[in-house]
Amino acid sequence: MKKVNIAYWIITIIFAGFMAFSGIMDALMVPEAIDMMHNKLGYPEYIIAFIGWAKVLGAVVLLLPGFPRLKEWAYAGMFIDLAGAAYSNLRSGQPGVGFMVIFFAFLFASYFLHHKRLKAKAV
Repeated sequence: MKKVNIAYWIITIIFAGFMAFSGIMDALMVPEAIDMMHNKLGYPEYIIAFIGWAKVLGAVVLLLPGFPRLKEWAYAGMFIDLAGAAYSNLRSGQPGVGFMVIFFAFLFASYFLHHKRLKAKAV
């Protein structure tokens, strides 16, 4: 159980950190975020800050102890965000779609270990 907890927290902190960092960039509407999401991917500017705040809130939920139902929603939202980002990059011809595999791997590993921890606590 101790190894599962350590692996869960390491993977989840890295993943949540990535999502929070990219979310803060979007939420603050930094020029690089606007250039990527609006100019290159074609998203309307008003949605950029919303997506950013959703990422930040999802990252916070993943790092809070407890709240298993809210964590499920956060994982689902982050999967949708990553899937949308991968699809948008693929369709717009932007490089780096293969790089998204790393983030999906962290997402799935964190989710898997989260459920493994819940099962161990229930026993």
